[in-house]
Amino acid sequence: MEVNIHEAKTHLSRLLQKVAAGEEVTIARAGVPVARLIPIEPKPMKIRPLGMDRGRIWIADDFDDPLPDDLLKAFYGGKLPPLEKTRRRKGK
Repeated sequence: MEVNIHEAKTHLSRLLQKVAAGEEVTIARAGVPVARLIPIEPKPMKIRPLGMDRGRIWIADDFDDPLPDDLLKAFYGGKLPPLEKTRRRKGK
């Protein structure tokens, strides 16, 4: 299939669907072919076995503990923001 540049710009999504279905599309300028859209071969996925990094990664027991105030102040420009009040639901 051959289309002109204007048609290719206007209908690119539709043309890409045709290419994905296996069709080749030639794009022409003033009737002279300048580019070709062709489907690509998908790359095979590499299978990563479970547990391949066992023993290589360590997470500290306190990794999700709150940060110390001096470090928090550094993040907020020297002053801690006020704590947000949590609203309680009725009946609880």
